[in-house]
Amino acid sequence: MSKIFGFFKKIILYFLIIFSFTNIITAKEETLLILGDSISAGYGINQKDNWVSLLQEEFYKEETSLKLINSSVSGDTTSGGLERLKEDLKISNPDYVLIELGGNDALRGYPVKKIKDNLKQMISLVKANNSKPLLMQIRIPPNYGQKYTYAFEKIYVDLALAENINLLPFMLENIGVNSDLMQSDGIHPNKKAQEMIAKDVKKNLNKVLFFK
Repeated sequence: MSKIFGFFKKIILYFLIIFSFTNIITAKEETLLILGDSISAGYGINQKDNWVSLLQEEFYKEETSLKLINSSVSGDTTSGGLERLKEDLKISNPDYVLIELGGNDALRGYPVKKIKDNLKQMISLVKANNSKPLLMQIRIPPNYGQKYTYAFEKIYVDLALAENINLLPFMLENIGVNSDLMQSDGIHPNKKAQEMIAKDVKKNLNKVLFFK
């Protein structure tokens, strides 16, 4: 009887090992498409040193199954992002899309309504693709006037509430005010700031995507 019991115990153990191994192999690597401008493209920074690359390294080290696809273009506006989003979705079919656009629109004084409409269309495209949209808050220097600055920054809060999506804090919140962390143009973060940005974005992504 003990031999029979031992035999069945081995069989059960065998199938448990096979089942666990199969689950590991078939575990889906989720993808996050980053649709951004020069801040995410790493303007003036070696690509391996920009915050997206550093964040991907951190996820790999922690064996977090999240692949970052950086579709960011320096100088891009919400109109440009909207124009190329369809192709990005078709090629990558990501699980998540982080929209980090609008800063260049504001720097050029584009109408707030147009910026909001473009962002809303992007969110709709992402949802239609059965992907989950995430929105990054964007802030601009106060010299654009209190009225325009308020209306622009309010776009992101309003859209997040209306579309029921997560709004990530502005990635340069505590960086843009520190000249030691900015390039000489005063707009783009330098190499020293990239690790700080990666750490901050990671913390906020962990909150909304539930990675530990």
